[in-house]
Amino acid sequence: MAHLSGKLTKKQVQSLGAGRHGDGGGLNLVVDPSSARRWIVRVTIKGQKNKKGAPLRTDFSLGGADVVTLDEARERALEYRRMAKQGLNPRFNATREIPTFEEVAKQVYIERLPTWKNPKHGQQWLNTLKEYVFPKIGRMPIDSIGQPEVLICLSPIWTEKHETARRVSQRIKAVLDVAKSKGFRTGENPVTEIKDAKVLPKVSIKPKHHKAMAWQKLPSFYADLKSRNAMAAKALLFTCLTGSRTSEVLGMQWKEIDFNARLWTCPAERMKTSEEHQVLAPSVPTRFTHLSPSCIRVGLP
Repeated sequence: MAHLSGKLTKKQVQSLGAGRHGDGGGLNLVVDPSSARRWIVRVTIKGQKNKKGAPLRTDFSLGGADVVTLDEARERALEYRRMAKQGLNPRFNATREIPTFEEVAKQVYIERLPTWKNPKHGQQWLNTLKEYVFPKIGRMPIDSIGQPEVLICLSPIWTEKHETARRVSQRIKAVLDVAKSKGFRTGENPVTEIKDAKVLPKVSIKPKHHKAMAWQKLPSFYADLKSRNAMAAKALLFTCLTGSRTSEVLGMQWKEIDFNARLWTCPAERMKTSEEHQVLAPSVPTRFTHLSPSCIRVGLP
C-alpha cells in the first residue's frame, strides 16, 4: 500500500497533550489526562441512519498509540472509510489485528499508573508480569489465552511463592478483563474458572511477623535513640512518639504542623487509609529543631 500522509507527525503522536487531535480523513489521536493514547476513526456509513434520521456517523477504536503506529492507524482508517462508503459497518466487517498479552498488559499499566499512590507500586505491578508471565505467554494473542496458559504461569510458583502467585493471578485477570471490554476476548475469564474449579491446591500460609521488642527493653532503647544526633534516629524517635508509619514521618512537611495548637495533620493522600490523620502533642513540652524541609528532628527536654 502506498504511503499515506496526514497532519500529525510521529513526534506529535508521542508528545501532544490531552485532547482529541485530528490527522485528517476522520482519524483522531485521543490523549487522556493520564497520557494514555489511542486512535479513533469517525466514518459515515452509506445508507444507514441514526435514530433522528441523519446519516449514521460512528467512532471506531483502532487501538492504543503505543501498539498501533501512525502509518498503521492511517491504513486502518482508510480501510474503515472504504467499508463505510460501500455501506458496510466496520464493526462487523473489519479484520481486527489481535494484540498480544504483553501489549494489552503494558497499555493497562499506562492507563492505571495515575491511580497508584506510589509509582513504585505501579512498577511492581508490571515487574511481576515481566518476570512470571511475559516470558511464557507475553507474545501470545490475547484471545488465545485460556486455563492451560494461565496455569503455565501460576503452577510453578503457587506453593513456593504463594503471595506472589496470588498477585500475579490478579494481574493476569485484570489484563484479560480489559481485553474483553475492548472486544478482543469473549467468554469467562480463565483465572476465575481456575479459582472456581479449585484447580490449584489450597495453600495455608502462616503470617510471619517481625519479633516485637520486649517492653522491658524500651526505656534503654528510647534513651539510646535520644542520645543520638543522626537524623534517622530522631525520625525513629518521632515515629515512636506519634505511633505513625515510617512513610508518613519521612514525607512530613512543615506546613502540616500547627505549632501553636501543638498539632500535626497528616493529609489524606499520604495516609494508607486515605483519611486525614491528626496527632496532638502531649502535655510535656516538645522542642522541634529544623533539619530539612521534609523532616522533623525531635528532642525532649
